[in-house]
Amino acid sequence: MSSQDTHSHEWDAWRLFRILSEFVDGFENMLSLGPSVAIFGGSQAPGDNPHYQQAAILASKIAKKGFGVITGGGPGLMEAANEGAQTARGKSCGLCIDLPTEEKPNPFIDQKYLFKFRYFFVRKVMFVRYAQAFVVFPGGFGTLDELFEALTLIKTKKIAYFPVFMVGKAFWSGLIEWLKTSPLHYKYIEPEDFNLITVTDDLDEVVNGIVRHCGECPTRENF
Repeated sequence: MSSQDTHSHEWDAWRLFRILSEFVDGFENMLSLGPSVAIFGGSQAPGDNPHYQQAAILASKIAKKGFGVITGGGPGLMEAANEGAQTARGKSCGLCIDLPTEEKPNPFIDQKYLFKFRYFFVRKVMFVRYAQAFVVFPGGFGTLDELFEALTLIKTKKIAYFPVFMVGKAFWSGLIEWLKTSPLHYKYIEPEDFNLITVTDDLDEVVNGIVRHCGECPTRENF
């Protein structure tokens, strides 16, 4: 084995410890959140964006029902959701990711529930492990990644079912139409797959759907 290969092997071994430490930190500290809802959305949305206002209102409604709110910890719609949770005096969690272009965590995250991750896959596990529902607002690649990751895990039964709400009919209608005219048309997905998602503009429909689900499935112990 060359010296370069040895160095690479040693680096991989240390990387395993760093990955493990991120998992341990998350598992030890997020459990106290209790039943929670993950809210996703684009980081570019300014405060006067209607989606920003919707995210803040919805997070407040969710927090008033006793749920914690989990976001990616960044600006835009993530900030809106954390702000809404804090306004309602609910638990406000931010799972931040270490990126060269990432801004500072938004100021509406409870310090107890402010986490910083180096690895996307560890961060994704925390979202799925500790959220009883996903709410997906308009966003870009990161938002879409979280959406389809959740749907894939539910579809393949790697995790127990939880509701996935897509807020913003005008924004999501093109994607839903494409799913029907391309993947569904070519039988890469099935008609019943659409039962995994609820596309809506009604924030109360989201809240009521979460409450109904958590009455039947209050924890995610089987992940």
